[in-house]
Amino acid sequence: MKKLLLLLFCLSSLFLVNAQNAENRWSLEAQFGKNEYNGDIVNNFFKWNKTFYELGGIGLNHYLNKSFDLGLLGTYGRYGGYRNPLVGFIGYKFDGSLLLKYKLNNGYILSEKAFIAPYLTAGAGFASIPSGMSIVEGTNLIIPMGVGIKFNITKNFALQYQSLFNLNYSDVRDNRRTDGKYDNYMKHTLGLVFCFGGKGKKDMDNDGVSDKYDVCPGTPQGVKVDSNGCPIDSDGDGVADYLDKCPNTPTNVAVDATGCPKDSDGDGIADYLDACPNAKGSAALNGCPDSDNDGVADKDDKCPNTPKGVKVDTFGCPLDSDGDGIPDYLDKCPNEKGLKENKGCPEVKKETKEIFQKALQGIQFETGKDVIRSSSNLILDAVVKVMNENPSYLLQINGHTDNVGKPDNNQILSEKRAEAVKKYLVGKGVDGNRLKATGYGDKKPVADNNTAAGRKLNRRVEFNVEF
Repeated sequence: MKKLLLLLFCLSSLFLVNAQNAENRWSLEAQFGKNEYNGDIVNNFFKWNKTFYELGGIGLNHYLNKSFDLGLLGTYGRYGGYRNPLVGFIGYKFDGSLLLKYKLNNGYILSEKAFIAPYLTAGAGFASIPSGMSIVEGTNLIIPMGVGIKFNITKNFALQYQSLFNLNYSDVRDNRRTDGKYDNYMKHTLGLVFCFGGKGKKDMDNDGVSDKYDVCPGTPQGVKVDSNGCPIDSDGDGVADYLDKCPNTPTNVAVDATGCPKDSDGDGIADYLDACPNAKGSAALNGCPDSDNDGVADKDDKCPNTPKGVKVDTFGCPLDSDGDGIPDYLDKCPNEKGLKENKGCPEVKKETKEIFQKALQGIQFETGKDVIRSSSNLILDAVVKVMNENPSYLLQINGHTDNVGKPDNNQILSEKRAEAVKKYLVGKGVDGNRLKATGYGDKKPVADNNTAAGRKLNRRVEFNVEF
């Protein structure tokens, strides 16, 4: 027995030294452990405190695919058991088995590279009791089945524990047949597993990951890869770093073929930052368009056709500072509520209208001349006051005559008299740009020129406020 153990150890050491192939399709295992007997005399299954019936064994396994290995296992050792010091036996047996192993580290349940690799195994074989070494000799069929676990220390070396039940098709291996049941055995072993025997080139793309484990076997030369042999994708966007023009894309952001965040509308703003991903816009408005360039995005603009340069509120509508419904850019009096017909300015005050009414006949000129009589100063000064108090007013000064004399002379006289009134107002401090003088001659009578009273009414100066 000692010689067998020494032989197994030497073989194990040899294969450990020479096991260099990364494919590792073959493995040699050396097992050491105990046999347990269950038969007519006693049941020693899982009774660790009973006499230790040692065994040694060697196995050869071949990789079939990720889930299955096929192996040959042979063991030799003592077996037996005692019901009491007078009833029992000790014998020797050899068994050989063909085993199919189902590996849980198959990439579906556990990683192929898992450190802890459990498995299930079953098969068929024979048990042989050598002549002269046991109480009953002979050979019979066995059905082995069991479980095991490997601890993968390196690519070429593993430690293993295996528990194997052998259904033994014989009831005489303990020299008794009392209950008609088969004599069965269990083997508990610790093993050393050495892997070797690669197939083909181990790393076709030279990325440092053997072809057996390489999920991406065609990686271009020099590209950095992960533990699965696939090009590294630092931002996890599905585009490998060596192809990714935007390698730091935030998590879960949709990208294009170059690895950059998608920009559906082509406005230079990535969809994940673009408030309007399907319409070209500007960065200032988070990617949204602004058709009237008023600084308010179309999606928020309640007045989308505001003229260029007009100041708007937060809704994109022209400002209306005085709230009179007339936007400031059209309002001649933007800080004072007014009327639409007055271009946003207030209605002319009643007092002002009365002053202008008095001025119709209150402004007198020398006969046939454009010289203002001093009696007119009082009413003209009142007009000056009105203009000073209402800086938004533009005053239209209209001169009129009766029809006495030639029409051309009357036209000229009306123009001169209107200009004379303008000159007076300017002399009192009214801005001339706010005044417009026009003569209409005898073209716009307000009364009958055939009477003295009518002609008097037609000789007049009118004041009309404009805005």
